[in-house]
Amino acid sequence: MSSVAEDGADAARRHRRATVTVKESLRELRNQLSLLNHQVSSHLKLKDVDLDCLELIARYGPMSPSAVARGAGLHPATMTGILDRLQKGGWIVRERDPEASDRRAIAVRAVRGRNAELFRLYSGMNAALDEICDEYSEAELDLIADFLRRARTAGDVATGDLANS
Repeated sequence: MSSVAEDGADAARRHRRATVTVKESLRELRNQLSLLNHQVSSHLKLKDVDLDCLELIARYGPMSPSAVARGAGLHPATMTGILDRLQKGGWIVRERDPEASDRRAIAVRAVRGRNAELFRLYSGMNAALDEICDEYSEAELDLIADFLRRARTAGDVATGDLANS
């Protein structure tokens, strides 16, 4: 084998190994974040799925219960129990949706005063991420953010493909 061909084959192997390492790291991160979220939800006396829905509502709300269900990948009928628990805990409020043509339509919004409790529980992770990000240049952070956005989009497409198969 020629030296150029060997260099190309070595580069391809190194690229495959690096790709495998990235995928393994993403799986490990997913597992660790799942454990962190489970601990947070336990401290708040919520179910993991409740915390997932609260995150959607806090980030994108106010939104309809059916939009929350779609965003969380849940059946709309499941939302009633989740929203009941979140409302009982003082995390959300249900209000009439002034923009809906159906006067019975409601929107769900997060109660802003409860954010401090969430921030406190995630403060250790947020501080650690701040320290990690301090080690990277702005250009490197832009690259990482782009990778994560593209990986999230790939996950969204894969989820849709599985849901439609």
